[in-house]
Amino acid sequence: MAGIHHVEIWIVDAPALAEWGWLLRELKFARESEWEDGESWAAGGAYVTLTTSPNLSGPTHDRRAPGMNHLAFKAGTAAVVDAIMATATSHGWQPLYHDRYPHAGGADHYAGWLENSAGFKAEVVADEF
Repeated sequence: MAGIHHVEIWIVDAPALAEWGWLLRELKFARESEWEDGESWAAGGAYVTLTTSPNLSGPTHDRRAPGMNHLAFKAGTAAVVDAIMATATSHGWQPLYHDRYPHAGGADHYAGWLENSAGFKAEVVADEF
């Protein structure tokens, strides 16, 4: 069956780990394992690994450079998206496109976009609204 097996995100430090952990927990991912330099979170048959590496080329992610721009997550209802967006700044995430929230992606797309302290962008999308 086609699909994503896992995504590995290299993080720079503990604050970035905490930021991602909060967001994944809010999206109903469960932490499956943890070790000194990272952890893995699972949901829907796939998982996200967050880990540090001695091979990092810098302290931030540049989503505008070639490579991954952002990850988009199914959040469930519009109320879940709203709750995540309402508390994100308390957990290291800053809203993007907030002036067009929740329809920055168009009238038929209810979502919020966030950027964390390391420059990673995440989108939380309502399945229904």
